[in-house]
Amino acid sequence: MSCRLNRVALSLFLALATLASAQQGPAAKPPAKTASSLPSEETVNAFMRATFGYDPTLSWKVADIRPTQAEGVAQVTVNLATPQGQQPTVFFVAPDGQHAFVGQMIPFGAHPFAATRKSLEQKISGPARGPATAPVTIVEFSDLQCPHCKLAQPVLEKLLAEEPNTRLVFQNFPLPMHDWATRAAAYADCVGHTSNDAFWKFVQGIYDAQNDITANSVDEKLTALADTVGVKGTEIGACADRDETVGRVQRSVALGQSFEVDATPTLFINGRRIANVGQISYEQLKALVEFAAKGGM
Repeated sequence: MSCRLNRVALSLFLALATLASAQQGPAAKPPAKTASSLPSEETVNAFMRATFGYDPTLSWKVADIRPTQAEGVAQVTVNLATPQGQQPTVFFVAPDGQHAFVGQMIPFGAHPFAATRKSLEQKISGPARGPATAPVTIVEFSDLQCPHCKLAQPVLEKLLAEEPNTRLVFQNFPLPMHDWATRAAAYADCVGHTSNDAFWKFVQGIYDAQNDITANSVDEKLTALADTVGVKGTEIGACADRDETVGRVQRSVALGQSFEVDATPTLFINGRRIANVGQISYEQLKALVEFAAKGGM
């Protein structure tokens, strides 16, 4: 299981996509799409009105329109507000500009994960454990308020203990539906910049106290927790208020979004994305790491 951004909204798109599939005729050869020929916000809004305008309980705001690594395919992010709450929802527009699809694009080829691995290695900036020269790097995008991230923590601890030649990098990815996750990410960022050893104790401390932390008590709780892991809580709290700290957290989120992270925890094992960490066994996870260490992916 995982904490997801778009479960409700995605289900609506999937239902509509299923209904529409029987109506599609043969596809014409698509023209190439460049960044300058991305769908306009006006076009996206018109699509949303035609798709969801029947339901007065739904509203939306176009958040982002960008090219993807797949030539001619555009990625659109819409903040869809439903009675269950607001959730960012991603869909893709085909090169012909006449079709859209939902789901997840996956890499393809003889070495499908190499490009993502290289890009991540160039851009990751979070605290790390394990040898810098390890043959396997696991990048974890995590939300400190997410209960599934808490459940994944002991699994990763066991994995690192049994596979010591593995490097783990933590990237903050607070989800907007969690009311104190972004603040906790700022505190964690500051602890990490003060002491790498203290960071991992701090993260474990947050998970241990997760059920006792609220939006109103987060500063008090995390300041006290910082003191217990060997850094000065008042200094960490002041650091968490700085624009540069907020910017680092935002860039970590943007990094995850650039790799289509929409749930926590999401792992990348040498570039291979593992989004449903709770749905694979520990043995499978370990096998993936050992397979990557042998150059299998």
